[in-house]
Amino acid sequence: MSEETAQLSYAGKSYELPVIKGSEEEIGVDISKLRGQSGLITLDVGFKNTGSTTSDVTFLDGEKGILRYRGYSIEDLCEHSSFSEVAYLLINGELPTSEEFDKFQDDISHHTLVHENIRKIFDGFPADAHPMGVLSSLVTSLTAFHPESLDPNRDPKMVDLTIHRLIAKLPTLASWVFKKKLGHPLNYPENKLGYVENFMKMMFGLPTEEYKIDPVLVEAFDKLLILHADHEQNCSAATVRVVGSSQASLYVAIAAGINALWGPLHGGANQAVIEMLEDIHANGGDVDQYIAKAKDPNDPFRLMGFGHRVYKNFDPRAKIIKKHADAVLDKLGIEDPLLEIAKGLEEKALQDEYFQKRKLYPNVDFYSGIIYKAMGFPTEMFTVLFALGRLPGWIAQWKESRNLNQPISRPRQIYTGSPARPYPTK
Repeated sequence: MSEETAQLSYAGKSYELPVIKGSEEEIGVDISKLRGQSGLITLDVGFKNTGSTTSDVTFLDGEKGILRYRGYSIEDLCEHSSFSEVAYLLINGELPTSEEFDKFQDDISHHTLVHENIRKIFDGFPADAHPMGVLSSLVTSLTAFHPESLDPNRDPKMVDLTIHRLIAKLPTLASWVFKKKLGHPLNYPENKLGYVENFMKMMFGLPTEEYKIDPVLVEAFDKLLILHADHEQNCSAATVRVVGSSQASLYVAIAAGINALWGPLHGGANQAVIEMLEDIHANGGDVDQYIAKAKDPNDPFRLMGFGHRVYKNFDPRAKIIKKHADAVLDKLGIEDPLLEIAKGLEEKALQDEYFQKRKLYPNVDFYSGIIYKAMGFPTEMFTVLFALGRLPGWIAQWKESRNLNQPISRPRQIYTGSPARPYPTK
């Protein structure tokens, strides 16, 4: 923290506001007492320039293309770690010892089953219901089967139990959603398998034949989960913290995060990539034509999966996952016109001065959509997979907010409606 102050002058009066400096030299002005001192509030539509909290979880520098979890670079974590270990890191603050990690994995594996009565709730959804709506509803329903989770101020061991249950059960619920859309029988978890291997078997295994786990696909999916595990105070993470600030159950807060992620401006970007490729294919598949359209300021067409709202340089996650995308496509040997179009767009854009100058490089959504499609996931499941990866980050954000004992979130507004007026009488 810094002892510096900033000054705000208004109507002949000056107010000193504390300046807060983060561990990576980020600087912010603390306005938490501004209204009490001056009667003023600040206006920042969409909170684009407002820090809602201090946080020890994730550091992101969009200009330099840096992403770190608890101080560890995303590059090092993808090189040396696993999704399960990263989940432990995000939630608990430090990498686990071998004993701590064994216990963490064991605790999770003992909670992968879902109460059979939840099947009755699940069966009530139509087969064509959107997977995200079903998933958020099922997560909310967990509060009914684990009512001891309703009070987040209970024994910390109870909070840990809820965390372990969520991490364990979300893959089971996600696989159910997938299987129902296909009309396949539901699979139960197999706890001798690793976290990713278990999920993939529940997703793609059939009772009629043995499911062979492909290590190339497991490795790619594990890295995708790591890359999506947290991303600072994004829309869904902020939603989880806001809902958690009311002291709502963790299940409810996570369900709210799932619903926020469902929005096409947040979690639907990789689905939008595939839909764009489908449109290009339906209109002849001419990559050069669509590169030209993307460069034409008068054409509404935009290349989905290129550039990023936060990263003003190359998305560091895209650098990592590109090699896994190449490995998956090579391993599966898929001949898919959409994937050929995707590779063509990538090649042209990376070599084009227009995209280079504007730093419009392929981002993680571009490559993740390609990988998910190649692996056999339908586009409607992409956001569910995103939620599965983001779960430990949401939990870490919720837990940190609770540990900081932060007040209930309650933004202010500047009213612009009609001033006081009398009710008309006849």
